[in-house]
Amino acid sequence: MGIMLAPWVVSLVNWSGGKQLGAPIPVIASLAAIMTSYAFGEGLGRLACISFGCCYGKPVSKLPPAIRRVFARWHFVFAGETKKIAYASGLEGERVIPIQALTSGLYLSTSLLTTLLFLRSSYSAALAVSLFVTQGWRVVSETLRADHRGNGTISAYQVMGMLTLPYVLCLPLFFAASPSSEPNVLAGLRSLWNPAVVLFLQGLWVALFVFFGKSMVTGSAISFHVHHDRI
Repeated sequence: MGIMLAPWVVSLVNWSGGKQLGAPIPVIASLAAIMTSYAFGEGLGRLACISFGCCYGKPVSKLPPAIRRVFARWHFVFAGETKKIAYASGLEGERVIPIQALTSGLYLSTSLLTTLLFLRSSYSAALAVSLFVTQGWRVVSETLRADHRGNGTISAYQVMGMLTLPYVLCLPLFFAASPSSEPNVLAGLRSLWNPAVVLFLQGLWVALFVFFGKSMVTGSAISFHVHHDRI
């Protein structure tokens, strides 16, 4: 939904506050920046999935022989009853496809490539590469996951991924191409080095940590005891 709404939100900002901004925000360049950030954030976020044991892949033992040979050596094994793979699917100690690592490596590599394209003012190329890799892999990777993806054959994520690709391809029909001016990294960094921006981001991070940092399905306890042999 964010990808679908982003160009219209940027257009609304241009329409309502374009004069205050000094110049309209280029829609295609903005989308390229958003998708590059998404690829980086999603790739980095998959490291948390590895830690928690969620978004896990299918057991290697249940794969077709050709694919099984590939992941017989390269796989994940999760241990601990607080891992989601253990209490949700009972796959603790099983060899599973390292789908989180595959996604992380692919998305982070893509974000570095599209950052380079963006810095070279190739906004359309950066948007196309980041979109097709992230959404295309979303469709493919869903077939390799063992966690609950819905009751149907095709998951909601796959449907959204498949709809997003033609949708973004049609955006040039409604929005003009971005200007060829080069991005100014120093100007961007200076705009962030502002007390209001820093405090807002810190407040947002604290709120997200408080809201999402507490698990709803796992708990913990601290206990103390006496070493009687040392009294």
